[in-house]
Amino acid sequence: MKRHWIDQFFAVSGSVFLASVSVILAAANVAQPASGQDVRTAPPSTSESTSVPEGINANFKSSELDVDEWIARFEVESREVYAARDEVLAACAIKPGDRIADVGAGTGFYSRLFAKRTGWDGWVYSVDISTSFLQHIADRATNEGIENLTTVLGTDTSIRLPPESVDLVFICDTYHHFESPQQTLASISRALKPGGRLILIDFERIPGVSREWLLGHVRAGKDAFKAEVIESGLRFVDEVKVQGFEENYLLRFEKKAK
Repeated sequence: MKRHWIDQFFAVSGSVFLASVSVILAAANVAQPASGQDVRTAPPSTSESTSVPEGINANFKSSELDVDEWIARFEVESREVYAARDEVLAACAIKPGDRIADVGAGTGFYSRLFAKRTGWDGWVYSVDISTSFLQHIADRATNEGIENLTTVLGTDTSIRLPPESVDLVFICDTYHHFESPQQTLASISRALKPGGRLILIDFERIPGVSREWLLGHVRAGKDAFKAEVIESGLRFVDEVKVQGFEENYLLRFEKKAK
């Protein structure tokens, strides 16, 4: 199996990595972005806001996070991005050998699918702020014989990947959790290779149409998020209409080739 320089950069076992992370996180005491669809109640709002609701990531940063509870919420057919996984994978257009960053990887469901699609010559970096999620992803990958996957602890300002190291960045139901979106997007843009792609999936936020929970939980609508990504220097490519999506949307962007 081929190993890329970045794999050597991140060549640490799940247990050793997470033990180190716990010390670093406790010392740094940084707030960070999180993963996936969240079911906690936030104060309802019908207007666009400029920041995420206070405490939106507290659950994920907690050492008492119950991973099994989130598996039951994330990996279930009633969740749109789970039920429509085949269409989502098709939109990602993964090629053998691709190096993929699953940002806000959560329970690692898509990370595992990506690792199988990209093959042994490719690699997947499961990025999250939750050490509990990262430990689960590492353990699950080991149990399933997935060797082309590395867990990476992100922060509220960076996905912490080297420059021009990945072909695809995937953000699913997580962008609205970014506490410092422009700084995090800058780190994503740096990490993408020239011609690299960004897939952004998030919730529609339409006053008078979207559920009250979404209006209070998601700080801005699709057009605002799209504009933020474009402002970071990435080019908008298209919106893919996913048949199974009613509350979600899928946007594709790319980094200018040299």
